[in-house]
Amino acid sequence: MISKGCEQCAKGGKMVLFVYGYCDQRDCFYCPLGENRKNVTDVYANERLVESDSDIIAEARRMDALGTSITGGEPQEALAKTTRYLSLLKDEFGSDHHTHLYTGITGGRENMRALASAGLDEIRFHPPYEQWGSLHGTEWEDILYIAREEGLTPAFEIPGIRAESEFLEFLDEGAAEFCNVNEFEMSDGNYRRMQQKGYELQDGHMSAVEGSKEAILDTMGNHEQVYFCTSVFKDAAQHRNRLKRMAQIVGRSFDEITDDGTIVYGKTWVAPKTFDMLGVPDEFYTVKSDHVEIAWWLLEEMIEDGDVDDGEIVEQYPTVDGTVVERTPLA
Repeated sequence: MISKGCEQCAKGGKMVLFVYGYCDQRDCFYCPLGENRKNVTDVYANERLVESDSDIIAEARRMDALGTSITGGEPQEALAKTTRYLSLLKDEFGSDHHTHLYTGITGGRENMRALASAGLDEIRFHPPYEQWGSLHGTEWEDILYIAREEGLTPAFEIPGIRAESEFLEFLDEGAAEFCNVNEFEMSDGNYRRMQQKGYELQDGHMSAVEGSKEAILDTMGNHEQVYFCTSVFKDAAQHRNRLKRMAQIVGRSFDEITDDGTIVYGKTWVAPKTFDMLGVPDEFYTVKSDHVEIAWWLLEEMIEDGDVDDGEIVEQYPTVDGTVVERTPLA
């Protein structure tokens, strides 16, 4: 089963709103947060540092976001900020803008009510790993029913450390709507800790951990309310499709959009009047303060014909920082 939030992620349509970098669960050896996100109060919309509410709206529009996932750290530890952003998004984009939140604490009825009132649609709980298998009869069971009573869709989202049949029991009992299992991964933020615990990367993989995938799929994979999200899918589908959505929005008529969601164009430093003299239509180039950006194929032809001395082909991400992937000199 794929939830509405996951469907939007697969399309690249979910903006990631990081609201708070602190978390009370300091013993999670697998926490993937890097140093720039851990124990900070900064807010990020995708990779954009948020300095005002308008930055959040601008980033959502930049990717034509269908919805927003709220994460941290622990978003419930910054509840006032979290609920304010939820209300902001719903007011700006309407009730169809789907929102879900990741949390590692139960929070209680007051929090569930506040989140629901602010516009949260779906809440995904990640109980502490040490309690897996012993969640029944605890606050973790109670909060599933409380969240549903307050109008939220309760679910589990857990890292694929090992198979755990208790999560299937909660699904069969109707307490949780679904359970997402993310392929266990090593990141820059947790690599050293994971190695100390004896985990290693799968052969040929940049992040996926060797081991537990097969056992998890054997135990949990056939349940219709369980979705196993692979590291490859996250990179190849979610991230790439989000970039493509951005590129379609911000790309100019002369930009080429690649299958990876990057933008390719030409760059040269000749005087803009050169293009007027050559009769190049305005829609094929744009003048910047110290250079001209132009359709890459046209610049390549102009250099081959001797009309322009040099330039380069630029490939960059469509994100707000415009990180350059590659530069190819032309001469």
